[in-house]
Amino acid sequence: MAETNFIDYVKFCSRSGAGGAGSVHFRREKHVPKGGPDGGDGGRGGHIILKGSTQVWTLLHLKYKKHVIAEEGKGGEGGRRKGRDGKDVVLEVPLGTIAKDAETFETRFEITEEGQEVILTRGGRGGLGNDHFKTATNQAPHFAQPGEEGIEEWIILELKLLADVGLVGFPNAGKSTLLSSISAAKPEIGDYPFTTLVPNLGVIPYRNEKSFVMADIPGIIEGAAEGKGLGLRFLRHIERNSILLFMIPADSDNIKNQYKILLGELQKYNPELLDKKRLLAITKADMLDEELMEQMKKEVPKDLDSIFISAVSGYNLDKLKDMLWQAITVQ
Repeated sequence: MAETNFIDYVKFCSRSGAGGAGSVHFRREKHVPKGGPDGGDGGRGGHIILKGSTQVWTLLHLKYKKHVIAEEGKGGEGGRRKGRDGKDVVLEVPLGTIAKDAETFETRFEITEEGQEVILTRGGRGGLGNDHFKTATNQAPHFAQPGEEGIEEWIILELKLLADVGLVGFPNAGKSTLLSSISAAKPEIGDYPFTTLVPNLGVIPYRNEKSFVMADIPGIIEGAAEGKGLGLRFLRHIERNSILLFMIPADSDNIKNQYKILLGELQKYNPELLDKKRLLAITKADMLDEELMEQMKKEVPKDLDSIFISAVSGYNLDKLKDMLWQAITVQ
């Protein structure tokens, strides 16, 4: 996904269609001098609907839609003919999209499945025709219901990527390199800070034609939870990952300290993130020998499963996939 194409937040005005008015009509036929009321009902106004799609990865197609307006329902007609319903507007969104009220920031619902459809803004109900209001004492009602007004509201759509494994680390920790090594994803990789400017997803093939999804989240820096760097913008995507794989380079000054900083930023953003299963991968292990690895293991927190890997040489990548698969399946 190119930087300019990854959009995970949009705000727009959603306006459903008004319902059509019921009809005031009386039966008029030759040889039927006293035809009764036969006004039909008005049609329902169009809904605004969100639909989950695996073919859509971002909210880019909605970025420039400031107003989404559904069609109004048509009025009823004589002969008890119901008016046509207004045409619904169906907006396809990626899985993991959350709909919120722009005024209260209250979460309405989340789209999590392919083909899932949820009404975002409901269309107005059509009015009843005068046929519904005839009684023994009022056999010729000259009134019908008007259609219900549509709803106009401001909506926020927020995308939180759905993935089994989320990669967490500082810039240049090797997250993009790992993703490109074990999946078909081809994120742009360069030797400069904030290499990854957008999240990237990759499908990781596993044994016996199994697979799982890994998300490369842009690098977090100290202070990200307070809005520094790019971390705050993309921390929301970590909320939807089942497993968090912390990645720290082998040439770091202090592995334990770096892990604590990363953990602290997640805790400041959302303490519930600490309830997720965590693993630690020490990257760039091709620079180390067995003796150095044994020494560095002493720096790793005792309660954390860890592994030395090298995405460049392929060292321990199969073992890493085994550990991740085990963590995913035993939850």
